[in-house]
Amino acid sequence: MDNYIDRHYDRLDRFMRPKHITSIYGPRRTGKTTLVNCYLDTLADIKILRAVGDDITVRNLLSSEASSLILDWASGYGLVFIDEAQRIPKIGWGLKILIDARPDLKVIVTGSASFDLASQIGAPLTGRQTAVSLFPIAVMEMAKHRNDFELRQSLPQFLVYGMYPEVLVAPDTREKQQILRGVLSAYLFKDILEIENVKNSRLLLDLLTLVAYQVGSEVSLNELAVRLGVNARTVARYLDLFEKNYILYNLRGFSRNLRSEVTKTSKYYFYDNGIRNAVIGDFNHIEGRGDLGALWENFIIMERLKYRSYSQKIANDYFWRTWEKQEIDLIEEAGGGLSAFEFKYSPNKSGAAPKKFRDAYPDASHGTVSKENFIEFVTDRPY
Repeated sequence: MDNYIDRHYDRLDRFMRPKHITSIYGPRRTGKTTLVNCYLDTLADIKILRAVGDDITVRNLLSSEASSLILDWASGYGLVFIDEAQRIPKIGWGLKILIDARPDLKVIVTGSASFDLASQIGAPLTGRQTAVSLFPIAVMEMAKHRNDFELRQSLPQFLVYGMYPEVLVAPDTREKQQILRGVLSAYLFKDILEIENVKNSRLLLDLLTLVAYQVGSEVSLNELAVRLGVNARTVARYLDLFEKNYILYNLRGFSRNLRSEVTKTSKYYFYDNGIRNAVIGDFNHIEGRGDLGALWENFIIMERLKYRSYSQKIANDYFWRTWEKQEIDLIEEAGGGLSAFEFKYSPNKSGAAPKKFRDAYPDASHGTVSKENFIEFVTDRPY
């Protein structure tokens, strides 16, 4: 395989609109910069200004709100690309100055802290931002390079080492582990520590480790707080930051009418299996692992999220459980209908939805996703 994997958003020009900013959000090290640079390299007839939010000069200039300075900076260029834009305070106002004065100018920004960048851009540029999310490599993207047999053969590697671009093209497991440990130590908490002014990186890692061991299970803020020796508000704040920085995905409980349904708790999943395994320091093969069910559930939840995002299939997603511990791994609510899915790595572990769910939601569909049919579930093929 080549060292560059074709991404779903390989042609960014379809997102370009006059007097609009094109924003690309996503976890660190998932290829946002590479994606944009590969696109820019195809543009032969436009002068491009490339800038990075880590550059103090760029940061000071774009946050200055000084129209003359900002316009002079971009003068003569037809496209401006600002990488790591979440590092620039008040960037939304700087971008507004640019596109108000230069409606012909194309602007692309990338960011790994979704909430901070979106809120900074959103206020000054309401309705003038085209935003897309870029995740670790998706199975639907890998399907361009590998057939179904190869994808199934690669599944154990996906479950253990995840889908980061660098990891997928690494030549051996040792290098894959080094890359993931590097992401964990150097990049994962960077925006939280710097932008959010959080001081205790050890507490962040301890909390993430506890959550990693509870993938697929409901998380109790009070229990986590007791084990960490902090209050529940601190735990809630840090979990929220993990969400905003594309480290954890929060799946909430579903209910419409049953008093016995659990609705106020959450399950947390990692955006990438490899990061989850790096956090707990376990890169053992899936055979004999006691957490295979959690690895499978995390992987499928995230691949389905990528699929829905890239295919623009809008749906609300939840898990479902009763106090009697009848449960379903994923509920998708779209167009007034419900679809229920259970995730079983082995195809022989299937069955009907719990009786209480069938009785409460008789029109809902139900299916089981296993290693035999997962490709259909996370690509455009009929499931």
